[in-house]
Amino acid sequence: MESKRPDLRILTTPTAQVQVSGATLVDVARVAGVSPITVSRALNHPHLVRPNTLAKVQAAVQETGYVKNMLAGGLVSSRTKLVALMLPTISNQIFADMIQGTSDTLTEAGYQLLLGFSGYEEWREEILVETILSRRPDGIILTGTLHTDNTRRRLKLANTPVVETWDMTTTPIDMVIGFSHEEVGHATAAHLLQRGCRRFAILTASDPRAARRNQGLQVALAKQGVSVLATHVAPVPGTLPLGREGMAQLLQAHPALDAVVCSSDTLAHGALIEAASRGVRVPEQLKVVGFGDLNFSSHTVPPLTTVRVDGARIGTLAAQAILERLEHTAGQQPARAINTGFELVPRGSS
Repeated sequence: MESKRPDLRILTTPTAQVQVSGATLVDVARVAGVSPITVSRALNHPHLVRPNTLAKVQAAVQETGYVKNMLAGGLVSSRTKLVALMLPTISNQIFADMIQGTSDTLTEAGYQLLLGFSGYEEWREEILVETILSRRPDGIILTGTLHTDNTRRRLKLANTPVVETWDMTTTPIDMVIGFSHEEVGHATAAHLLQRGCRRFAILTASDPRAARRNQGLQVALAKQGVSVLATHVAPVPGTLPLGREGMAQLLQAHPALDAVVCSSDTLAHGALIEAASRGVRVPEQLKVVGFGDLNFSSHTVPPLTTVRVDGARIGTLAAQAILERLEHTAGQQPARAINTGFELVPRGSS
């Protein structure tokens, strides 16, 4: 496992005040059965504390969800005016649109955005969550609904509004705004089956949300007696060269493929270029579908069939959900789940 910590950036300068939320050092001391001074010493100078006492404090920290306040220690205010947004990457245009929507909405309300990048691994997100909680944000926006058990527990104990995005779940940490990736897979399968495709392959990046779309695709195909012949998994984030490489391997192993479903438009663009270089006609011989409807997707040759998701709207709704939660009193909470949906956009590649 790499030791590199996830990236954390503040896009704009936050208000220099601190929100105190969740468990306190006194709470930890009470659970551990020691004095607050001992807890402070265990957290800041663990080498000065006896091992059994240190173990009690660490267990109490885990139980209470306490996080150290790394902001201006003595300042106390009801709000920090800071909302954190955690993304796997900024290289995808969809996520850039989400950042813009989130930032515009928060700025208008007088809040600032703390931006963190966790990659596509749950353990990296867990480290980032710990770091962000120490900044006492007024709200946290996550990408996806798959998290470690520790991340979920820490966020539930933090007494901070949380919005999970880009997915749907029946067991959200707090609020969820997104769409069903499995339904995207179902819609993609239906589209290609209607066009007579029967020999499928998947070209995907190792992204857990892409895996859900692929699962939905395969379930829908299986109901029609069709199976996926091959799956090529590329590193994240998927790039055009990786799309070419993946398509080359798929066509070499299965020359008679008539459909390739890609986890991103970028991979699909590379797949189109590789197919053209091999004299494989799209869509006559091979149909290609992407995901994202990026700004180049209608300009590829042929234009790329893809799935459109409104990243800016997801960001706007997530920011609004945080702001509404902060304004509402207990018993008047905003909706826990919003399904933003998606649109399959048929173009020349299928």
